Amino acid sequence: MTTTTSTETPAAQQPAPGSTPGRRPQRRGTMTTRTRVLSHFALSIASIIAVFPIGWLVYLSLGPDKDDYLHPGRILSKVSFSNYSFVMEHTQFFTWLGNTALVAGATCVIGVFIAASTGYAVSRMRFPGYKKLMWVLLVTQMFPVAVLIVPMYVILADLGLIDTYGALILVYCSTAVPYCAWLLKGYFDTIPYEIDEAGRVDGLTPFGTFWRLILPLARPGLAVAAFYTCLTAWGEYAFASTFMLDDGKYTLAVGLSSFVSEHDAQWNLMAATAVLIAIPVSAVFYLVQKHLVTGLTAGGTKG
Repeated sequence: MTTTTSTETPAAQQPAPGSTPGRRPQRRGTMTTRTRVLSHFALSIASIIAVFPIGWLVYLSLGPDKDDYLHPGRILSKVSFSNYSFVMEHTQFFTWLGNTALVAGATCVIGVFIAASTGYAVSRMRFPGYKKLMWVLLVTQMFPVAVLIVPMYVILADLGLIDTYGALILVYCSTAVPYCAWLLKGYFDTIPYEIDEAGRVDGLTPFGTFWRLILPLARPGLAVAAFYTCLTAWGEYAFASTFMLDDGKYTLAVGLSSFVSEHDAQWNLMAATAVLIAIPVSAVFYLVQKHLVTGLTAGGTKG
């Protein structure tokens, strides 16, 4: 008896139509060498474009004369930190810094708390008009600052809040809360509702559940909201220059503009002050950066 050995290739092992025999098929999600090189090149160009203005600002701040920006090539031969020492010793920089930190800190705490409670209420409770509330908050973001300054000034003047820190805190909260409420509402939607039910079984009130159970789980979203509110208050100029009249209450953005007048512009001091202003914000970003991506993307899968 003879045996016959089949030399046919099983269908599962046959190469796919159009593929080269002997070459492994490329997995989905993997990039070729050419694609990887092009993507790294594009990201490098984008990084250079993003970093160049900051680097140029730092470079100009090292020129000791106010006209050095007209001849940037001469700065290398006379690099100096005299602009930084002048700003910190002969201007009200630390007063501006303290005012800005006070306003930004209060805006962050009050704004995040209001936004978190609003987002949680809309996410968990079904009260009449809860959908319309979120749309109203969204509509408030559509008005430009130039349109809002006059009515806000009239309201704050009637309340006697002009030239007070409370005026800026209220204005900045009205700007930051709508966006943060939408952001946190999307994040709270990703937290299982069973956690709320477990809290109520344990005897917690709705606010106790929100404060003791939900907020600790929402740290990434809260970090994004806090960072956004800080940025809103830290670098804002239009409201601060309109509502603050006493130069002892100026914020950093308004103080920065004092280096440019109608007949003179001290660009070297302005560049040095801008660099100093960016340092605290960069430190805050470094502290919360691990939560930013999680907090920004968590609400994208469930709404």
